[in-house]
Amino acid sequence: MASSKVYLFDEIAKHNKTNDCWLIISGKVYDVTSFMDDHPGGGEVLLSSTGKDATNDFEDVGHSDDARGMMGKYVIGEVDITTVPTKRLYVAPGLGGTSSKDDKSEFLIKILQLIVPLLILGLALAARTYTKKE
Repeated sequence: MASSKVYLFDEIAKHNKTNDCWLIISGKVYDVTSFMDDHPGGGEVLLSSTGKDATNDFEDVGHSDDARGMMGKYVIGEVDITTVPTKRLYVAPGLGGTSSKDDKSEFLIKILQLIVPLLILGLALAARTYTKKE
């Protein structure tokens, strides 16, 4: 390991840009900025794993032994695990959370997704029945 420095989660989370990208994987902190252009999945994949513990993201992909071997040169320290949130709530930019109004509109959309196709089917059957020549 290049360094045994211990970083706080908030400090690591600030490094979430293409030209400054740090990841937390299995308790270690990786500065993958120089690897952004070379990552087979693209830099966007790495950016989507910033600001959280990316261990599950990394393991779910099923990286090769070669990929795991490359990780050593990017380690810059460890994360203080007491500062890592146990569960992170994702809020899309500009939304700021949900409200009861959002719940009502979601319910309306679900009802319309059910009713509209049934109405179209009913109209198609009616048109076929009444335009059918005997």
